Amino acid sequence: MGILFRWKIEKVLILPFGGITIFHEDLNRPIKEEFLIVIMGPIFQIVFTLIVYYFFRVDDFVYYSLIILGFNLLPIFPLDGSKILSLLFNKVVSFKCSHLWMILISILSVLILIMEANFSLILFLICLFLIMRVIKEIKEHESLFNRFLLERYLKRYHFKKRMKISSMDMRVMRRDYGHLFFDGKKYISEGDRLSKRFDFKGRL
Repeated sequence: MGILFRWKIEKVLILPFGGITIFHEDLNRPIKEEFLIVIMGPIFQIVFTLIVYYFFRVDDFVYYSLIILGFNLLPIFPLDGSKILSLLFNKVVSFKCSHLWMILISILSVLILIMEANFSLILFLICLFLIMRVIKEIKEHESLFNRFLLERYLKRYHFKKRMKISSMDMRVMRRDYGHLFFDGKKYISEGDRLSKRFDFKGRL
């Protein structure tokens, strides 16, 4: 699906709970595209599991495959469950807000996982990896938001949907929307607002 939409694949990581494909793509790609790419991971796993069961009747494989699938759908960075939920948040709230919500949900989900699961070395290592990944998201929150804005400034995307913002606050900007900002006297375009932030030549 990523190749179909011409997304640039940076690398594929093989982890105990499955594989993670790392894309080198814009944060402002359409939500619909990203959703289809993300959802194809779980769908492929379900189809593959059914095929193996139909031809080989390997019950243990199906059992462990379903466990991995369920784990991968947990709302914790960088699992598919977090990506799906994040995309749903992006449909109704700002990019910045949706990322903050996912950080909070990831923290709560990891704590619940640690408290409810029986201790084992492999689970400990997985939880440690997830905690480190959530910490990474926390540290990169502002830089991720700045990248979201800088992409729009440099590439000047054209979106069909428009949203009026009754202030100059860029924190409420949403994916799949163009924006108009109110500067106190009139509405200005998103491009003009971003220029005020990134046009360093004009500040010299």
